[in-house]
Amino acid sequence: MKGATYFLSALYALHFGTAAAATLYLAGDSTMARGSGNQDGWGQYVAQSVSIQVSNHAIGGRSARSFTREGRFDAIANAVQPGDFVVIEFGHNDGGGLSNDNGRSNCPGTGSETCQTVYDGVQETVLTFNAYMENATRMFLNKGAKVIISSQTPNNPWEGGSFVYAPSRFVGYAELAAQRVGVQYIDHGKYTADIFQKLGLQTVDGYFPNDHTHTSPAGAKVVADAFFKGVVCAGGELAAVVTATNLPGNCL
Repeated sequence: MKGATYFLSALYALHFGTAAAATLYLAGDSTMARGSGNQDGWGQYVAQSVSIQVSNHAIGGRSARSFTREGRFDAIANAVQPGDFVVIEFGHNDGGGLSNDNGRSNCPGTGSETCQTVYDGVQETVLTFNAYMENATRMFLNKGAKVIISSQTPNNPWEGGSFVYAPSRFVGYAELAAQRVGVQYIDHGKYTADIFQKLGLQTVDGYFPNDHTHTSPAGAKVVADAFFKGVVCAGGELAAVVTATNLPGNCL
């Protein structure tokens, strides 16, 4: 069965042109970005699991709003070529409110609602999380890219001594955004939490050396594996270029 799966994946790749010339772009926050010392993001462990090039544009402290305002989605759009992939994952920095604006919080709602604020001395019209995600996705689609919207990674679900995974509202928002623009959605949080539950408290606690959000290099590798488990289980064009085998976890 495994041999047949990889044979079909190879045919799929040939048919849809997902050859080695393609690039996988990553857009996200510190949980995806290059870290330092005893901390690293899962985006740094993607290249070893796919047969195409990887360009990690994730950067710490960003939300869908600040990634947009700083022109980081535009920078990816300027580089992307038809047939490339883009994974978008935000949520950790998107909460809060605009009364004491940190430049990251979004306007409440999931649609076309807007809010007015002054950030860093500049008047700004703030959109909802969904609007930022959907606008970026449509921009990449117009460039001929294949977009995957991914839910945010979980905080340490063993932090209190027993396993608790309570997804933030941005997990549901990400799924809704993917549905609206017609792209693939990967519930990265759910796949990661499933693996973390099986690994147990002691192991998972060791993956969070500094706080409950940011992983060690070993933890980041597990989080990357969880993403690709979701991709392989969902099938599709990105699954066709996944080379990692024996990925942990179950199809959910």
